[in-house]
Amino acid sequence: MRFAHRTLAQRVVFAPGEAVRAVTEEVTRLGARRVMIIVSPSSAALADALSHGLGVAHIHREVVRHVPVAVAERAREAARTCDADLLLCVGGGAATGLAKAVALTSGLPVVAVPTTYAGSEATDVWGLSEGTEKTTGTDSRALPATVVYDASLLLTLPGRLVAASGLNALAHGIDAMWGPRADPIDRALAGEGIRALRDGLLEVCAHPERQHGHEQTLYGAYLAAVAFASAGSGLHHKICHVLGGMFDLPHAATHAVVLPHVLALNAPHAPQAERRIAGALDAATATEGLGHLCARLGAPASLRDLGMPRDGVLRAVEPVLAAVPAANPAPLTAARVTALLSAAWEGGTPR
Repeated sequence: MRFAHRTLAQRVVFAPGEAVRAVTEEVTRLGARRVMIIVSPSSAALADALSHGLGVAHIHREVVRHVPVAVAERAREAARTCDADLLLCVGGGAATGLAKAVALTSGLPVVAVPTTYAGSEATDVWGLSEGTEKTTGTDSRALPATVVYDASLLLTLPGRLVAASGLNALAHGIDAMWGPRADPIDRALAGEGIRALRDGLLEVCAHPERQHGHEQTLYGAYLAAVAFASAGSGLHHKICHVLGGMFDLPHAATHAVVLPHVLALNAPHAPQAERRIAGALDAATATEGLGHLCARLGAPASLRDLGMPRDGVLRAVEPVLAAVPAANPAPLTAARVTALLSAAWEGGTPR
């Protein structure tokens, strides 16, 4: 057993029903006095509640998926103008992504309060889009200093977002099984993350008003994201970043659609990882387990329904091939990528 594992330095606070108290304590602990709040529109009321007792210098509400460069520049200028000494992001992955973009150039610490299962808050991965291209990278400045998880904030998350966001989180765990830097620790964390996500999502699906399922899902999302941050971005995330940038597709839903197809492609070439994923999903095979979970959740199934044009399949083949990570389990050819994207576009059976 020979490997080098990287563990990111981050404080994680699980505080069900106590987000306001936990955030106030974390901001105080970090010594911040001029907080810039970055908030998704759907989380505006929560941001107002969190702002009480804080030295708020500015509330920034321009949050756009895939973090366009122009949007990031305006947020960076706002942080400079208000002389912020800490960023508090409240909402889904788009809010976290914008906070990361500001931290990337300012070095400001970030406290993240997720209201979905995005997982971005637990990684040092950043992403910016310009035109039809999305650029991603890793940087220690992009890693939030603290994450505050409060499961009670997700009790009203709509079912369609539960499915898409939950499968986005699951994709972190599956990609971590064969990412370019994957090691035994990553696979152990990813396996437990996948198990917790499956159990939590099924509980949320059956009883969305109960907090327990959301707690399990957040726990699983965190573990899967930590594993992903260490293992590196695998084929699934590379494909989704290409498609998201080219066609401005909704981030989480794109992950939900593409994941079964990437799993079906890679699983036969990675038997140990396949068995581990299958066990975590409590199924005979990994593809069977994921298919059952997607069906139970009513997950989105086709890129066509997300707004991707039919000719986008052929347009995306070369960019995807150019982004294929090292040591992907299945060898990739233009024909194989075309078949995968075509099936995902049509919503056909993964093969």
